Amino acid sequence: MAKTKKQKMIDQQAVLKSQIKTVKSELKDDVLTYSNAMTVSELAEVLGCRIADIVKIFFLRGQIINVGTLLDKTQIEIVCDSFEYIANKVEEISKANFIDNVQIVEDESKLHNRPPVITIMGHVDHGKTTLLDTIRKSNVAAGESGGITQHIGAYQIEYKNNLITFIDTPGHAAFTEMRARGASITDIVIIVIAADDGLKQQTKEAIDHAKAAEVPIIVFINKTDKPNADIEKAKAAAADYDLMPEEWGGETIFVSGSALNNTGIDNLLDNILVLSEICELRANKHTFATGVVLESHLDKGIGPVATLIVKNGTLRQKDFIVIGSTYGRVRNLYNAEGKTFKEALPSMPVKITGLNEVPRVGSKFMVFEDSKFAKTIATERKNEERFIDQRKDNNAISLTDINNDHTKETNQIKTLNLIIKSDTSGVGEALVKSIDKIKVSNFKIKILRHSAGTITDSDVILAKASKAIIYGFNVRPTAKVKKIAIDEKVEIRLHSIIYKVTEEIEQALKGMLEPVFEEKILGQAEVRAIFKFSKIGTIAGCRVSNGLIRRDANVRVLRDGVVVYDGVIGSLKFEKNDIKEAKNGKECGITIKRFNDIKEGDVLEAYIKEEVINHESN
Repeated sequence: MAKTKKQKMIDQQAVLKSQIKTVKSELKDDVLTYSNAMTVSELAEVLGCRIADIVKIFFLRGQIINVGTLLDKTQIEIVCDSFEYIANKVEEISKANFIDNVQIVEDESKLHNRPPVITIMGHVDHGKTTLLDTIRKSNVAAGESGGITQHIGAYQIEYKNNLITFIDTPGHAAFTEMRARGASITDIVIIVIAADDGLKQQTKEAIDHAKAAEVPIIVFINKTDKPNADIEKAKAAAADYDLMPEEWGGETIFVSGSALNNTGIDNLLDNILVLSEICELRANKHTFATGVVLESHLDKGIGPVATLIVKNGTLRQKDFIVIGSTYGRVRNLYNAEGKTFKEALPSMPVKITGLNEVPRVGSKFMVFEDSKFAKTIATERKNEERFIDQRKDNNAISLTDINNDHTKETNQIKTLNLIIKSDTSGVGEALVKSIDKIKVSNFKIKILRHSAGTITDSDVILAKASKAIIYGFNVRPTAKVKKIAIDEKVEIRLHSIIYKVTEEIEQALKGMLEPVFEEKILGQAEVRAIFKFSKIGTIAGCRVSNGLIRRDANVRVLRDGVVVYDGVIGSLKFEKNDIKEAKNGKECGITIKRFNDIKEGDVLEAYIKEEVINHESN
């Protein structure tokens, strides 16, 4: 007797449930087997040592920990090395991480081609939105008509009897934010470049994000109808950024046209279909649905709403679904026109209702037949989320980690990802060339981005998603960006001498990183007025925007995020009185020794230097 779809799903998920395994932390034959991060007290108990012994190990390294400190992979290995034990981390599949880690093996005979999922990125004024609108209006999927009545973040078009899914992303930062959460959605990225404007900084950033995601790229040169359009110049600019056209001997597909006049669109779509065939995008529609959350919000009328991209299987009305720590039974499915339908196939975008709360964007989802088991997964995931931010080894890396990791006996080639920001493009190029000369066995260095200008939140997001370290050369992050970096556990290292950067990287790769003096930022003040006196020089009328300014501190003058002078404070006053410090929100007058070229809008950053054992994030 043939099995029903329900019974087949139960059998399929029974196989998945069998993968659940709990790893017991134990020390046996001088090998510590463990799975998750452990507190100091938990590790001491397993190793059979005193808590004070572990605390001492880190104290001698200049780190202060306590009994409740959660130790990550690198820290556990440091402790084991000190006791001459071997640390063996074993990946555990629990109910809390079930959806993220369970291995789904599909029967090859049941896999069929699925539509490609496309993201379009580029500079805000280069026609990205116009291109999306033109494609959408010209090739509405079968059975659909009229304008878009509601935004669900993605839509599907039909072209030459093939479906193509387009994600209407608000920008490359959002694209990488999702990748940072482990959401791999996009199959192909289209970079839009205006023929009359060339590559802008935002375009370059979009290219960086697409390359870091390691997905195929198609370049669409838009606005070729403009009088000053120069297609060859646009190609040359892209080639300088490692997007070499096929006709020039490269591997990147270039398409020219005008989104406004609907020219070149068919050629673009044809190339998407060709590239999709090469990528061999396949899925099994005859199984339970899995995929990723694209958007989510709370609707006052219908409750939690989520837009999903189905990656595999078929999502149906009344399916019981788990999305991260959220669950529910699918009440309704909507397409981009707001019409309801009963099932969503692979690569199809769909908006659903029926969840118990709003899920996180970028979360993976899975459909279950066993609702009791599914609720348990969601509940345990919710408990696990309380500790995710503390587990640095999942989403962060530091140069100290690289330094400590060099002695591990392995033939595996490890990659150090870097983002380089400098005050000028010439200096940046020189720094990149110097870094390229560093050769250390078992390590390769990959520079994800190098550009002139201050360190931005986009740099931090890219670093987070790619586990990269940011190097700032004569530039400083704003207080806001610095806070984001701290929150996301992204390391920013700041320098003003090229050989110091290369020396530091090489020593870390060789495990020879020396103790250094580290700067401690005290605070920043905004220059709101300038007063010039012949005998005194220039007095900057300031308001402290964060932290404090101290009379005995060093000071940097930042102009648009770039360091224009580095020196010491000459005097610090409130009205006519000398003061030792000015705190956040207070007004003060500041002079800088041997520097008078202060301008309104400059930011004065006060700092001191302290000797530390490990050079951690600035």
